[in-house]
Amino acid sequence: MDILLDRFLRYVKVETTAVEQTDKYPSSTGQLELGKTLAAELAALGIKDAGVDEHGIVMGTVPATVEGAPTIAWISHMDTSPEFTAKNVKPVVHRNWNGKDIVLSGDPSKVICVAETKGLAELSGKTLITTDGTTLLGADDKAGVAVIMTAAAHLLSHPEIRRGAIRIVFTCDEEVGRGVDKLDLKKIDAVCGYTLDGESIGELDNETFSADLAVVTITGRNIHPGLATGKMVNAIRLAGVFLSRMPWQRLAPETTANRDGFLHPYVIEGGVHEVKVRILLRSFVTAELADHAVVLRRVADSILVEHPQAKINIEVKKQYRNMREALENEPRAVHLAAEAIRRVGLEPKFQSIRGGTDGSRLSEIGLPTPNLAVGMHNFHSPIEFACLEEMETSVKILIELAQLWGREK
Repeated sequence: MDILLDRFLRYVKVETTAVEQTDKYPSSTGQLELGKTLAAELAALGIKDAGVDEHGIVMGTVPATVEGAPTIAWISHMDTSPEFTAKNVKPVVHRNWNGKDIVLSGDPSKVICVAETKGLAELSGKTLITTDGTTLLGADDKAGVAVIMTAAAHLLSHPEIRRGAIRIVFTCDEEVGRGVDKLDLKKIDAVCGYTLDGESIGELDNETFSADLAVVTITGRNIHPGLATGKMVNAIRLAGVFLSRMPWQRLAPETTANRDGFLHPYVIEGGVHEVKVRILLRSFVTAELADHAVVLRRVADSILVEHPQAKINIEVKKQYRNMREALENEPRAVHLAAEAIRRVGLEPKFQSIRGGTDGSRLSEIGLPTPNLAVGMHNFHSPIEFACLEEMETSVKILIELAQLWGREK
């Protein structure tokens, strides 16, 4: 566990925040920095084809010890969410955690409350890693990266373990929906993949949201406020009206659960002349995304009736799709993952996650890819934390999974 912890602590200290408002891939230089480090570490472990491509994607192959066994892929992303800063991460290790609320030292107003955090009480006595409260931790998804690196190292040092080839893949910009934009499935050349990008150990994500992004551009008319009577059309005010007319009692993340979809405005920027609002559209049923877009257009139409001098443009962009249908094309992907979880003494918990992973898009474009848990919690937040023992169990699950696939033909 010390090696696993060391890897994780080193990785989270590299700032790899994804940047949404850019066409560059990767969107931030820190991802290139971490990628070069990981490629060098893979090479040092003995992976001969380890490297970073022109897009910053890291790949390498743990060689097979069984001829003819299928090749699988282990995949994690190097970037962290742009929703909160990850600059100058100061991880704090809480060994043998006492089960009480955790007050974060860098900002005592940030508290990880046992009563408010699902599953936290069950981790009493474990080793938890938190931030100091001033940044993200980056366990999403550097816990996955550390788990894959540690599992690969174990397999390479134990050639007696029977397995097929395992492709290691570390991607960029998953957090802004571009994680697989530059991936070449021919280079991966695997029957299925596994993203290591989930929460509590034992969880097996075999269904995700389908997702679109709506960019609402409201164009007004600016003029000096002293001369504005009858002339100004304030895009900021109209944006407020737009948001107030969006349904929130039934189609907002804060009022929905389980298999309910939602519309989620999460970024607003601009001024009197023009405002852009970015809105996430989410549903487990792909066809419902079109219905969500209709809701937004009806809101826009109602505003334009009252303010005909304004303009409202709604551009909807496809992001990712529910992985479930694609997984049916390779049922072994989920079946063997569930068996690997049982082999470490846990019962698999199948999850329909209210979000998406690189696996959502990978499954859609031809690589069936369920998602496995790595012990990260409260991600995208300064009260994020990871559990070292859960990460270690994730390593064991990957080793069992490698052996199970080694029996397949």
